[in-house]
Amino acid sequence: MNKIKSIKISTEFSKTPKGRKSPDDGKFTGQLFRETFIEPFFEEYDKFIINLDGLYGCPSSFREESFGGLARKYGEKAVLSKLEFICTDEPPLINVIIND
Repeated sequence: MNKIKSIKISTEFSKTPKGRKSPDDGKFTGQLFRETFIEPFFEEYDKFIINLDGLYGCPSSFREESFGGLARKYGEKAVLSKLEFICTDEPPLINVIIND
């Protein structure tokens, strides 16, 4: 049985995520998102669905620290096999994240 976890960043974290590291770069940084919403559950779940709809921007610093930081810790292949992105508001953002 596959265990799936869904996260909608705009409602469960912030509509305005930004910055790389906490607290220097603000309140809703990539580091905080990764350490709070993904890393504690990464090995427990087979799939993470990350919903990007409803955000007022998703800066590269946030993306890199959230998802790039995860890839540095667990390996790119493992991360890409577990993460699935949804973004009907701005579909090209998915490719930007995967190819960053």
